[in-house]
Amino acid sequence: MQYNDIHPSSSGEIGQRLSSSFIFIRTESPPNNQPLINPMVVLALKKGDLTHFLYEASSSIHISSLVSEICQIYNGRLKILRIIDHISELSAHGLSLPPEMQGLTDEQISELKLIDEWGEKCIPSGGFIYNRDDLGRRNGKAPNKNMVDVLKRTQDEAKSLISMDLVKKSKPLKMVDINEAIMMLNGALTIVYPMGLPPHEPIRMEFDNIEDLSGTQASMEVIPPNECTLWFCGKEMLSAKCLFDY
Repeated sequence: MQYNDIHPSSSGEIGQRLSSSFIFIRTESPPNNQPLINPMVVLALKKGDLTHFLYEASSSIHISSLVSEICQIYNGRLKILRIIDHISELSAHGLSLPPEMQGLTDEQISELKLIDEWGEKCIPSGGFIYNRDDLGRRNGKAPNKNMVDVLKRTQDEAKSLISMDLVKKSKPLKMVDINEAIMMLNGALTIVYPMGLPPHEPIRMEFDNIEDLSGTQASMEVIPPNECTLWFCGKEMLSAKCLFDY
């Protein structure tokens, strides 16, 4: 096996960079000393001291395509983790309130004559258990235990599909795994809310790819595809070249 170091980075601000990341390339020797023809390469993507995932690619892939695919998976993992976090909040305190009602007291909501129409329409299967959200962001109509169990099992299954433990098992992560995890989470929420989620619910916005991450820590973690670059031996890997050039 042969190992080489590649350094992926973002040209954006410090919070968006993978400046301390490294990728290691592993190529398997062919049987019977046969020549390698476009061998597959396994790359280990690291941020800081953590290896987030492995990625397998043909050595003939163009660097521009490699960057795009790695960036998609990296950001896809972040999306899944955000959805899982939102589902935990939903399990505890129900659906998100409309933006104009968030952070208001009951008295203020009454004085302004605001009504959570979506909260009245979107009742979880089997009814709800009221659990007030002290932060005033969710309506307090939490799903019952059976529905919470459905969500929790699916959260765990989705986590396992993108877990960093896959690195120890030498299992590369693929975009199909990202899509499967998202579909699983969407399916579980459809069981709990067969009528669908309100348009302002952060989970639905994530599914619809219209999430608003402005002003959040999550926005600092996402890497815009047009800002992502890969580096090898201290030099940027040029988009016009192929992986085998390095």
